[in-house]
Formats: sequence, C-alpha cells, structure tokens
Amino acid sequence: MRKAAAVPLSLLGLGLAGLGYASVVERNWFRLRRFDVPVLERGRRPVRVLHLSDLHLTPRRTMLINWVRSLGALEPDLVVNTGDSIAHPEAVPALLHALEPLLSRPGLFVYGSNDLYAPQPKNPARYLWRTSKNDRRQHTPNLPWEELGAGMAAEGWLDMNNTTARIKVGDLDVAVAGIHDSHINRDRYDVVAGPAPADADLRLGVMHSPEPRNMTRFAADGYQLLLAGHTHGGQLCVPFYGALVTNCGIDRARVKGLSRHDSAWLHVSAGLGTSPYAPARFACFPEATLLTLVPRR
Repeated sequence: MRKAAAVPLSLLGLGLAGLGYASVVERNWFRLRRFDVPVLERGRRPVRVLHLSDLHLTPRRTMLINWVRSLGALEPDLVVNTGDSIAHPEAVPALLHALEPLLSRPGLFVYGSNDLYAPQPKNPARYLWRTSKNDRRQHTPNLPWEELGAGMAAEGWLDMNNTTARIKVGDLDVAVAGIHDSHINRDRYDVVAGPAPADADLRLGVMHSPEPRNMTRFAADGYQLLLAGHTHGGQLCVPFYGALVTNCGIDRARVKGLSRHDSAWLHVSAGLGTSPYAPARFACFPEATLLTLVPRR
C-alpha cells in the first residue's frame, strides 16, 4: 500500500512545484522582446515602437510597476498600449505611475474588456473548448475606464477607440486607425473604414483582440502594421508545442509575436499580466516588445 501511494504523492508534489513556478516565478519574470519590421520606405530613419498590452494591473503589483517604469530608459519614438491595462477599481494611479517615464513620449491606446469590467472568478479550463466572448455577466462598466483614458490623454496619448488620427513619430507622418474591443462587441470598424491615407509615411492599425475579420479589413484598407494583445500568448502553454488556445479567432501559430496577415505585418503581444483569478503563466513569459521599424529591402 505504501509503495502504491508513492506515485500519486510524487505527482502531487510535481504539480505543486509547477503551480508555484507558474504563479510566483514565471509570472514575474518580465522580458523585453525585440523585432525588426521592414515596413518603411528606403532612406527612412528607423523608429522604435514600444508595444505594451494586458497589464491587468492591481495596485500592489510592485514588481510589474517597477519593471514597466524601467522601460522609460529605452526612449522609444512611440508607445502603443493595446488595452486590458487595469484589473482593480483603484488601479489607475498605479498604472499612471508605472507609465510615468513613458508618458512624455508620443503614445496611443485602445481599451480591452477588462478596462471596463472587473475580472470575475471562472473556470479557466473552459477556454479549452470556447472563448470568453459574450460571457460577461455585468452590463454596466464597473471599472474607472474614463479615468484611465483621461489620465493617458492628459499626457498627450491619443485615444484610438473607433477613430483615426495622424501623429508625428520621429520624422515620420503616421496615419493611425484604431478600434475598441471586439471581444465585447464594441469594435466599430465601419467608423474608420476606407483607404488609409496614401501620403502617410506609415499606416498603423491598433486593436485589443486580434480578430481576423478586423485584421483583414485593416490590411485591405492599406494599413501596413497591425498591433494587438488580448491572447496572453496562450498564458499556459506546453513546452515545444505552444499555446493550447488563443481566446479569439486567431490561429495558435500567431498567438504571439511577429507574423503576416494578408499584406500587413502583425504583432500580437503576449502581454505583461494575468487575471487576478488566474495568476499564473507557464512556458509563456510576460513581455513587452520593442519593434524597430526599418526600411524595406
């Protein structure tokens, strides 16, 4: 009997060790990824875009706050925040403190669902057979999304939810179109639809969730680089296999990192945080990304 019990106990110990690693070590092992994106005309000076996403910040995440503050040393030409920045009613001051060294740089932002609605306990296993789209029980936003947006906008960052804009980035004239979160049916691509300005040096599309139907429209309208988050890179991945799920319409192969979508480049951030009710990452480090835009060959 004792010998038979040793196997389950060892498996239990291995499981507890894995959970401890995922929730304490990897969840706080922040990384900066770097990609070169050949999207500019020949002769243009490279520009650097810092892509942040999915902080899901709560006020006491001191390690995450300090790590984001350290990114100010990169001195990016543009910062893009693709949403799900907060996860607590009192998180806005902490987020603005984290972003403070970056808020003097040109910036853009869109919202994710968790900027409006507080996270709720749920069984994470159900993501294996369905996405979380449309399963929200709240009907009225209960997080301070207006305060969040006002705080970033007060420092000059552009609110790109269902709108277009032009912004100077280095010596580039950049045309931007952005949409609100498709995961909660707040995206309104028809509002921004139409050919992107042909006279812009760069045409940039910004969204929270990388839904192929929207990405296809961005690419067809001439946007050259698309930025999104939402997927958490799969969050709990299998080594040498990758993500099990994406929680949206994008395929697993493009759940994070740089890839192509039709004629456009696509970068999906694996993000920096997790829901407070699923505080673990495995084989999927939290990350921000520095994209260096370089001339096409």
